[in-house]
Amino acid sequence: MTTTNREKSRLLRQQQTPAEQCLWQQLRNRQLDGYKFHRQYAIGHYIVDFVCRTEKLIVELDGIHHVEADQAEYDQIRTQFLTAQNFRVLRFWNTEIEESMPSVLDKIHLVLKTLTPQPPLPEVEGEQESTSSLSPSTSGRGVGVRVFS
Repeated sequence: MTTTNREKSRLLRQQQTPAEQCLWQQLRNRQLDGYKFHRQYAIGHYIVDFVCRTEKLIVELDGIHHVEADQAEYDQIRTQFLTAQNFRVLRFWNTEIEESMPSVLDKIHLVLKTLTPQPPLPEVEGEQESTSSLSPSTSGRGVGVRVFS
């Protein structure tokens, strides 16, 4: 990261939009199923809103100015560059963050799970496969985990 990008990243972290602040509170400290996210992170000459580097997933938040033709064209070129670097880019409108955060987090989680498939749970002898959205815990405590499919 160049000094210019480092300074710009730091400035952007200090001047987050309300939607960015809100999403960051949900992603920071590995709160989303243990995935590590960084905010305002430089990739090439671009600075992305949020990135899970290990899974190569970028989450971008767009305000109303992203509707304008020039900005939409810039976003498309930027996304092409990032996907050429083997990143997957998810885009959400700021209003989605403000109005339906659980849905946004579910979408991010679903994509993360498809990028890192989990090994299947071992079958217990004598049990049949369940179609429930909850699967038994391997800890033996009877606590289920949510399965996204």
